[in-house]
Amino acid sequence: ADSLYVSEYFSQSAQKLSFYSWYGNAKLFHFHVPEDTVLLRWLLQASRGKGPECTSMEITVHFRHGAPPVINPLGTRFPANATVRPSYNISITLSTAVQNTTFVNVTTPAAGDWFIAAHLPQAAGRIEVKGFSTPCPYMFQADMFVLRLTDMPVLEPDVPMPHTVVSPAKPLHVKVFVPKHAARMRFQLSSCVTSEQRACTVRVLLGSITLPQSFQRSLTCTGSTNCSLALESPPWEKWLQIMVESLGTANASVSVEMLASFTVCRPGSTSPFLNFISLNQSQAGARPGAAGSSAAAAGVAPHNVSSQQSSCLQSQPVVREDLDVVSVRYRLLSGPGVPVGSLSPTLLLLNLNSGMDSGGSLVVSLLLNKTSVSLANATVAACVSAASPVLSLNATRNCSTAFSQGYPLSVSTSSAEAMLIVLYPQTDDWFLSLQLLCPQGQGDCASAEGRVTVFAYLTPCFNDCGPYGQCSLLRRHGYLYAGCSCKAGWGGWSCTDDSKAQTVGTQNLATLLLTLSNLMFLPAIAVAVYRFYLVEASVYTYTMFFSTFYHACDQPGVAVMCIMDYDTLQYCDFLGSVVSIWVTILCMARLKKVLKYVLFVLGTLLIAMSLQLDRRGVWNMMGPCLFALLIMVTAWVHHGAKRRHCYPSSWKRWVFYLLPGITLAFIAISVYAFMETNENYYYTHSIWHVLVACSVAFLLPPRDKHKKPWAWPQKLTCRYQICQNDREELYAVT
Repeated sequence: ADSLYVSEYFSQSAQKLSFYSWYGNAKLFHFHVPEDTVLLRWLLQASRGKGPECTSMEITVHFRHGAPPVINPLGTRFPANATVRPSYNISITLSTAVQNTTFVNVTTPAAGDWFIAAHLPQAAGRIEVKGFSTPCPYMFQADMFVLRLTDMPVLEPDVPMPHTVVSPAKPLHVKVFVPKHAARMRFQLSSCVTSEQRACTVRVLLGSITLPQSFQRSLTCTGSTNCSLALESPPWEKWLQIMVESLGTANASVSVEMLASFTVCRPGSTSPFLNFISLNQSQAGARPGAAGSSAAAAGVAPHNVSSQQSSCLQSQPVVREDLDVVSVRYRLLSGPGVPVGSLSPTLLLLNLNSGMDSGGSLVVSLLLNKTSVSLANATVAACVSAASPVLSLNATRNCSTAFSQGYPLSVSTSSAEAMLIVLYPQTDDWFLSLQLLCPQGQGDCASAEGRVTVFAYLTPCFNDCGPYGQCSLLRRHGYLYAGCSCKAGWGGWSCTDDSKAQTVGTQNLATLLLTLSNLMFLPAIAVAVYRFYLVEASVYTYTMFFSTFYHACDQPGVAVMCIMDYDTLQYCDFLGSVVSIWVTILCMARLKKVLKYVLFVLGTLLIAMSLQLDRRGVWNMMGPCLFALLIMVTAWVHHGAKRRHCYPSSWKRWVFYLLPGITLAFIAISVYAFMETNENYYYTHSIWHVLVACSVAFLLPPRDKHKKPWAWPQKLTCRYQICQNDREELYAVT
């Protein structure tokens, strides 16, 4: 009946989308689907601004169950040994319409965490100055509707259950609990009769849908004969949904009888008491994995062939050690060396079901001890799987369980090492199964064994993103996940793709250009000192020094040198650049000394305050420039009115100094604001340094014609002093 269903609605706030250059640009949405959900509907709403800068845009939306989706919009390479499965995604186009609404339906979805990631196309790479242009806002919001059963019938194991499917429009939903150590599940449907006493046709769907890949099993039953389906390695300690739908006429109901049975294997392992003793010894002894604790553990966990023959798996106790956020180490109580036999697999449990472990990378490393292998050419097959282990690792199987596909590994005497990297592992219990595979017709395989050293850990970023990347911890509400931001042209999930990487020579050239181009301030400093503008010369020296060492520290590659904290160098560079423009324009105004120096100090304090508020805002530079230009124009108008002719009146001053200086300044601003990209930054920004420094040397006004710099008063031997006119001429024209 309809009253048995309950609808629920979950919503999250909209997020502003970004153009994609690394995973941090993708906007993540995290939802939790409750148990017994039979229908899931996503409501995806995308919108854009109404300004002329807004154009048609394609938004890509990715879905995944259990962990954030692993995406690769740029087509870069993943690290070696990493497992990558394509994410399920759809595209939403914003063309003429300002808003787009899209629905995505999922029937019988898996319960637990679901993630949605949305982003815009690849970033253009152009460096935009904040405030020069207004980017178009693209917004995205995801809402979730669920329809769940409040009293879903429970199918008891080994107990036949009769049920009725009312109509094809109302399928039957039941669930069965899978016990721990279940090796096989058998589902049987019988006594299928319609209300019209005709042969019925029904379809049975076992399991839930998970994205990007779904391994839901289907079974079609026709007539009254029994039909069954066997499932190897069903998910342990989970509810399994079963949906039965009628394929007959709309008005006919169907009566069926269902039966579920399980084959449970008996694990063989050391006793809990010995495990407890081993744990105490490893805690009180040397550090985990040391030689002392390994030797002690080997004594309490001997390899027993008779135990293998009477059990279907050998379980090894594993301790989970939480080190930091999204950082876990797994330690075996018996030491890193694991005995592996051929009769039954050795099983290790890797617990990743805390809800906060899916935002990193699971790394499993195997190392075979070649001297421990009893048979030549023997191979140790391994499989890493979620929810349930693979209990039969022979050559014909493809490391698959009932509802998932695992990740195979193998080590042998010819290839003794193997590594697996699972990017964003789903929230669940993970299992590592190991079994020795013997060549046919060689030796006694039952008594053969090998020893494999196992290292397993969860890390935010594999290899810490390497030397050309930075591991960043990202947050969406209370959920934390990690991503790599690459530099120096490197790319990929872990910054291992060098297809567009800069060579070391290019990195050295970029560092030299960005640092040595600041030496063009030396002519401006020399001109300022020669014309007795010592305060201005001090400001230029400060700017040259901090700009040089800021760009030496700001380099993405190996050619890096930081003499102090990066943030301090950046702040001093920005402060010196703006103050240099401020003092240069005020110096051109030819104000009285007292007024000029008061404006110097007051303007510097205000610039320092504004840079602290917003370091990259365009008005931090444009504001002081415009205000200083207003003061200069006012002063020049005043001087021209007093002298009754244009100021400066010398055409040589305009042609050879002011016009070249103004031209260089405008070219520098154009290069800085409109031409810089991530690829050409190192030479366009170097051109900016050269043009600004040269424009300062041209724009500095000449010294007072009545003042000779560094000239000491001349004294006569008769103790009479030649007087020098020290009056300041405000209206001198050269």
